[in-house]
Amino acid sequence: MPKTVQASDSWQDDADRFKAQPLSREQAQALLLAKPGVSVFRVVALQALVGAFMAAAAYGIAGRSAALSALYGCVVVMLPAALFAGGMRAWLVNLQPAFALFGFAFGELLKIALTVVLLLLAPRLLPGLNWPAMLIGLVATLQVYWIALLLRGKRSSQATKR
Repeated sequence: MPKTVQASDSWQDDADRFKAQPLSREQAQALLLAKPGVSVFRVVALQALVGAFMAAAAYGIAGRSAALSALYGCVVVMLPAALFAGGMRAWLVNLQPAFALFGFAFGELLKIALTVVLLLLAPRLLPGLNWPAMLIGLVATLQVYWIALLLRGKRSSQATKR
């Protein structure tokens, strides 16, 4: 009789051990309440708010040119994010998962390309460009993603207390 040989390859683990059980309706609802999603449009709105604050601060510190530069730094981050969010909502939700993943990656590539183009156009669009103010506005607007994650954590802890 032939002997059965066990595979020694660690990638061929016992498949039964890693089977995930589907969540019940109640478990899925509890998970959604504990970990609510962050609306991308809320993040874009928060980016606009931070950009307006940075422009006001730059105006108070260095004048109109710095305020416009800080506001442009905000636009460099916010405009591609808003277009990406709109594109995701408009057409990626209707695609099959494999195509949606490709669309997401392509959308991110376009977002990066638009950001680079906006940065390259900055000196032509703003004649009195204040680079430090623009970069501070850009960096402050980028930090909104972290703020949104922190706010998400606050909301989830409030939902569990109820």
